Amino acid sequence: MAGPLRPLVLVRGFGGPDVSDEQRSPYQGFNDGSVYPNRRGENYIYEGFVLRALKSEAFPYRDATNVVGFYSEDIPSPIDPLELDDDDVRGSVVLDPQIEKRVLDKGVAGTIWVYRYYDLRPRALERYGEGLRRLVELIERSAARHHEAFHGVDIVAHSMGGLVVREGLVSMNERGAGSAERLVHRVVTLGTPHRGIAFQRAPSWLIRILPGAKKAKGELASFDPRSTQFHGWAQNFDVSRVLTVVGTSYRTYGPAIASVANRVSSLFDEGTLSTNRSDGLVKQASAQLPGAPRTFVDKCHGGPDSLVTSREAYEIAMRFFHGSHKVSLWLDEADVSRGRDTFGRSEFYFGVSIKPRFVDFELVHQSAEAENCYGPFNQADLRDPLPDLKAELQKPLAEFGDRTTGWAGPDRLVWEGWIDEHSARDGAAGMVFRIDIYVGERDTSGIGFSDNVVFRKQYYLQVFPGTPWELYVHTGEKYLGMKEPADQDAVRAIAEPTPKAEVQSAGTVPEHPGQRTFHVVGTGFSATFRVGVERVRPVDGGGA
Repeated sequence: MAGPLRPLVLVRGFGGPDVSDEQRSPYQGFNDGSVYPNRRGENYIYEGFVLRALKSEAFPYRDATNVVGFYSEDIPSPIDPLELDDDDVRGSVVLDPQIEKRVLDKGVAGTIWVYRYYDLRPRALERYGEGLRRLVELIERSAARHHEAFHGVDIVAHSMGGLVVREGLVSMNERGAGSAERLVHRVVTLGTPHRGIAFQRAPSWLIRILPGAKKAKGELASFDPRSTQFHGWAQNFDVSRVLTVVGTSYRTYGPAIASVANRVSSLFDEGTLSTNRSDGLVKQASAQLPGAPRTFVDKCHGGPDSLVTSREAYEIAMRFFHGSHKVSLWLDEADVSRGRDTFGRSEFYFGVSIKPRFVDFELVHQSAEAENCYGPFNQADLRDPLPDLKAELQKPLAEFGDRTTGWAGPDRLVWEGWIDEHSARDGAAGMVFRIDIYVGERDTSGIGFSDNVVFRKQYYLQVFPGTPWELYVHTGEKYLGMKEPADQDAVRAIAEPTPKAEVQSAGTVPEHPGQRTFHVVGTGFSATFRVGVERVRPVDGGGA
């Protein structure tokens, strides 16, 4: 670990007229996890976000949820506020003097706070944003009382919780220009409908007659796909510090009517019912922000083994907050040499899935089933001019068409993510992750075969950080085993600079100093990828 952990704020989202069940839930569902009975060891049980964070050896947190109380109306100061100021203990978001003294005796570093905004009144996003600002300010004051350096809080927000965070950033900057970026370090959103709910274009009279709708009308209005309120992120915060986690498994979402509605909405966007492109509730195109990094997780919006109850959310968030290196992957060259139907109208799709070593979860997932691959392409070199993703995400979700399957960024950026060298069990073997490459073909006219797999193959990328850093690409796990893993010198000795080598040594890129290239060659597809590995955390000290 590279130093004291910043305080972590968890913000859950629900967005329904009746929130009484949520008010009775002490940790707002962040204590729910998943069981994977066909797995073993660490991959068998995921205990839930809060418990996993409390048990973590790499990033150990302490529970501070009870330190703050949230009330529908202002409450007076207690008889004895102890060392706290009157303003800390009076209002609707307040510190409890006794618990603050006991729980924060070692300061606020490494503490977890669950923001219970549904206890506040009135029910409006602006009110929830003010409450979040107040919570973060109270955390900052507690840090000052303990003479701690304060570098902002990290935030994980699920669903509507991300909209609450957006309003919180606005409220912070209203108190003082630049306050949001000082008070908040980084944000991870899980299935947040930043651009609205695709099928929520209900007429106002229908919203008014829903049970409890009068109290929740402000929340319901925030899901309007015609709104551009999501631009508020870039206006108040550096969106490169926001990671949007996008769910793709609509088939496992409990309320089936939502998935049906999302499929019907595709008819208006694409003229077809063949795609859903959602996590069951939120469209993939809505869960992203223009200019912000994103990653895809094959989980549904909520419920058992979902975006908020699966291990993926925890692991991806911890790497974004605390990872030692940022990894970027670009596709430089490609050639599809088979799969085009003779009589039909073929188009190609390309995607990758990436999984770290030793753990049974993915940092990113793309597949035909997830409906999130790049494309469609008609050219064999995959150089069709795809729409600019950032420009497409600037538009309201309700605008005709869904053209958000373009590259993740310039130069055909495929993926950017964060990894942690401290998670490697054997430092001598470097950082290793598996990359699954997929190329598929569809016949859009229905004459030939449809959804053919042109190419699918796994490779293992092994990174040895250093100056200069080295990259080796393995076709199998022969030299990556647990019993006798090859160290850096041994790997370097057996590696060859050829695409078909068992261990391929990556090449340098004169026009991109500090980056490496490797090649993929197989039946029907060949490609050249470029990899960038950038250290983002110091080796020792400094949690800033």
